[in-house]
Amino acid sequence: MKHIGNLSPAPGSRHKKKRVGRGAGSGHGGTATRGHKGHQSRSGGHQSRGFEGGQMTLTRRIPKFGFTNINRVEYQEVNVATLQRLVDEKRITDGVVSKDVLLSLGVIRVKSAPVKILGNGDLSATLNVSCDKISAAAKSKIESAGGAVTVHG
Repeated sequence: MKHIGNLSPAPGSRHKKKRVGRGAGSGHGGTATRGHKGHQSRSGGHQSRGFEGGQMTLTRRIPKFGFTNINRVEYQEVNVATLQRLVDEKRITDGVVSKDVLLSLGVIRVKSAPVKILGNGDLSATLNVSCDKISAAAKSKIESAGGAVTVHG
């Protein structure tokens, strides 16, 4: 039974072998192995991330260039060849292609991001495609196959 007088830390919880800064007799009194003066000798002193001893930090030395347009719209792209493959695999049966259908089939991953149909590949199936944006080549391929295109967005 443990009493307040004979409590001890759990095995493995204490790692320090020597309690530094506890008097001259300990061998690590006075400066407590921190040396004299300077940033690291003070309590609470630490370097900020990326500090290189006063040298210009790497993030400030390397050149910055380019431009990031904050209004850029990132489309989820689906090729006409992908639509034909889905028809061939009988995963699209009713001929209707919409964002919800593509999401349920795992062709696109995000429902909130807009979808653009691109004209890479051939299409022989008749499809009614509903999308946010479509390339001219894809539109002509879908319509020449007897399908229809609805663009909203």
